[in-house]
Amino acid sequence: MQAHTSPARRRFALVALTLAAAWAALPAAAQGPAGAAAYPAKPIRIIVPYPPGGFNDTLARTVGVKLQAAWGQPVTVENKPGGGTLIGTDAAAKSAPDGYTLFVTPFAFAVNQAIFKKLPYDPVKDFAPITLAATTPNLLVVSSALPVNSVAELLAAAKARPGSINYASTGTGSSNHLSMEKFKQMAGVDITHVPYKGSGPAVTDLIGGQVGVMFDNIPNVIQHVKAGKLKALAVSTPRPTPYAPGVPTVAEAGVPGYEVDVWFGFAAPAGVPQPILDKLNAEIVKVLHMPDVKEKFAAQGVDAVGSSAPQFAAYLKDQMARWSKVVQDAGVTPE
Repeated sequence: MQAHTSPARRRFALVALTLAAAWAALPAAAQGPAGAAAYPAKPIRIIVPYPPGGFNDTLARTVGVKLQAAWGQPVTVENKPGGGTLIGTDAAAKSAPDGYTLFVTPFAFAVNQAIFKKLPYDPVKDFAPITLAATTPNLLVVSSALPVNSVAELLAAAKARPGSINYASTGTGSSNHLSMEKFKQMAGVDITHVPYKGSGPAVTDLIGGQVGVMFDNIPNVIQHVKAGKLKALAVSTPRPTPYAPGVPTVAEAGVPGYEVDVWFGFAAPAGVPQPILDKLNAEIVKVLHMPDVKEKFAAQGVDAVGSSAPQFAAYLKDQMARWSKVVQDAGVTPE
């Protein structure tokens, strides 16, 4: 006598087979802890929304070399500058959420939502924070061609000739742009903005005297200060920094209450499986705590951090709120 299978049981078996086939078709990285154990199984890329030459690029390449050594997979850095970091950020947001595209999250990431009425991506919904990687002061530097040697002299010159002094930035919404806008607001001076696509070309023109002044990350300019090509007037942080000995803070030098910290982080496209995000956080934080990495960054005036993902998410939220007010008060609009 032949066994009879009920219609309900046949339907259950069909559903189970369908689900099993769908699960087998998923990339290994999407299959939870087992997939995370196999990750990475192919090359990884790190998108930097600036050209080579600045610390965002240095951070990506330093971490990339260490990840490649630890995991045995090639790690490449893709520089995608332009659009006030929008081009590179949008490329990262639209990448496959499989853990094989990482994004160096710049300061501008937290402020672009306040500057641009419509972004091609959502900075909160389209990204998964990985870690706050590093922090550094901005250094207020002037061209040797500009006849000022202190913040007080800069303010006097700016007030005597409103709008006649130009300042460089790495683009609208960058840390050096908003550092200067905040400086202008608090000091009551008019200094004209000249945006560039990255620190390299901006600093080159500053040294050449095409622009007069700039706030920039210490690693981008300190060697030029030491070489006598630029003059350092002040640091943006509330306390002096050992990375620029003898240089006062902006607050001490004539603008009481002024304070700006610059930061760098790592993120991934939203949707990367949590076990892979956890693995990325653990390995990148491990890299940032390596003595040779900390020493390399310190030599450039940068403090390695390495936070948890939730800590970085909370930090981003705070930065977005804080800088939105500066943007609004300064009337910053896209260039």
